Amino acid sequence: MLSLQSLEKRYPGPRERVVLAGVDLELAAGEYVAIMGESGVGKSTLLNLIAGLDRPDGGSVRLGDADLTALDDDALTILRRERLGFVFQAFHVLPYLTVAQNVALPLSLLGVAAAERDRRTADMLAAVGLGDRAGSLPRELSGGELQRVAIARALVHRPLLVLADEPTGNLDPDSAASVLSLLRAQVKDRGAAAILVTHSLAAARTADRILVLGRDGLRARADPG
Repeated sequence: MLSLQSLEKRYPGPRERVVLAGVDLELAAGEYVAIMGESGVGKSTLLNLIAGLDRPDGGSVRLGDADLTALDDDALTILRRERLGFVFQAFHVLPYLTVAQNVALPLSLLGVAAAERDRRTADMLAAVGLGDRAGSLPRELSGGELQRVAIARALVHRPLLVLADEPTGNLDPDSAASVLSLLRAQVKDRGAAAILVTHSLAAARTADRILVLGRDGLRARADPG
């Protein structure tokens, strides 16, 4: 599903700064991986490279049959719409759209017909326990509910890969546990691969495996239990 080979990213200047070097990762369909690491080690940069929002200075990123390093900006935009789902710490729901409209947005961008769009949106909202909140505005929802909207939006178009960047950072422990359980269940049910970037060991332990990003690349966490 996802393959990173010898990935590198550096920022040039009088004192060139190497952010990532020698990053390798193989991720299969249905696999849910957590990535941890100290602040400033390059976790967000890694997600940006995987999503094609930034370009590596060395190595390759393959998502399914697509080599992201060989695509131009327009092709990368299309790939993100079709194959990627994003869940962020700050939710990023649009305040002037209803819950259903927020979730349906990826389908609208892909040109899915209205009847099919409405059906898939309703099914997705039911799956995340928000079937009765379809007409609500974001200001009427709790933080946990907003994150459920973000998960529904990330999965409604059936992406190959879901990227979750600190998705529980703004939630209380009970809401965080509920959201992570939901994210894992939905990813597994739909056969998507997922990467969770987090500082929380409790959050990371919901994944199939935990990797630590350091100056020498990704490595398995020594004591995952």
